[in-house]
Amino acid sequence: MKYLVMVQGTQADYEAMRGNGSAHSPAWSEKELQAMFAFMGQLNDDLAETGEFVDGQGLVEPARTRLVTGGGDGRPVISDGPYGETKELLAGYWVLDCASLERVTEIAERITQCPVPAGAPVHPVVIRPIDDSGCQV
Repeated sequence: MKYLVMVQGTQADYEAMRGNGSAHSPAWSEKELQAMFAFMGQLNDDLAETGEFVDGQGLVEPARTRLVTGGGDGRPVISDGPYGETKELLAGYWVLDCASLERVTEIAERITQCPVPAGAPVHPVVIRPIDDSGCQV
């Protein structure tokens, strides 16, 4: 079965990765960034080797996100991203093809072990099954 595995990130997280830390998101050093990239690269390689990796992407910062909805007058309404008030957004995702929910949960647990600076938040990982059969009623 296919699963969408999503990790959360905030604008503050992206700023911290650029070296602009805050009380809730300490600045990342170059060494810490490289450790995160190495971890994610190894994870992706391991998932590709087992045949479970379908797709995965890191996403740009929330400040560069837009939400477009239909307005009552038929014209679109554009706002600052889907979570404009909290500025929380997906930081990245994987589409995985796993034999069971237990297996994809093991992978999600591994994702939470990604190295971060001391004091940095460890964001939750969301697992969502993908329905390959089309629309479900």
